[in-house]
Amino acid sequence: MLSTVFQEDSISVEPRINDRIRVPEVRLVGAEGEQIGIVAIGEALRLAQEADLDLVEVAPDARPPVCKLMDYGKFKYESAQKAREARRNQVLTVIKEMKLRPKIDAHDYETKKGHVVRFLKAGDKVKVTIMFRGREQSRPELGFRLLQRLSADVAELGFVESAPKQDGRNMIMVLGPHKKKAEAKVEMQAAKAERAAARAADEAEERAERTAHNAGHAVAQKKERGRSENLDPEIEA
Repeated sequence: MLSTVFQEDSISVEPRINDRIRVPEVRLVGAEGEQIGIVAIGEALRLAQEADLDLVEVAPDARPPVCKLMDYGKFKYESAQKAREARRNQVLTVIKEMKLRPKIDAHDYETKKGHVVRFLKAGDKVKVTIMFRGREQSRPELGFRLLQRLSADVAELGFVESAPKQDGRNMIMVLGPHKKKAEAKVEMQAAKAERAAARAADEAEERAERTAHNAGHAVAQKKERGRSENLDPEIEA
């Protein structure tokens, strides 16, 4: 039983290439994508060898199987590069969570709302939870009104994706961003670059002012030394 599992796990998912292709004939595609047609496997291997390329089975379930002439090592490298780039650019949907009490004070509410605004600007969803305790559980309308107030306050940045609903001692609402994560990411990067450019410009202006100030000070000192050296000693006496 163990040997069977090992054999199944060790099955290669890579395409068959060259002499590993065990069929009498194949439908052959050239290196530039041109259709060569159905040829015997021996002829296909000969053409691959003459072109210093590999014969790669790209559609094994076709009848006959479809094979293509290509540099398989280069193909694997480029595929890995593309997959790596796709993973780097992949945007994951993140759900942030914000918890509030139904009788939250004004200052805490503004703080919590600020976090929700920041999450929505970043393109993230926000799960807002109202936590009821003790007698508060008999006043669910307090939580409902608070969630309505919050959704109205952030309406420019997000929308109610999941309406408020009671979940045990809690009431939950989900807010979704108007902007997609990728769009928000691009905007944040652009804003960051703009701030960096403005900061660099300010620093360059400060350096220029310091340089000009130092240069002016040096000129003034030189003139003062010149006047001192040109004074008549007898007049000084």
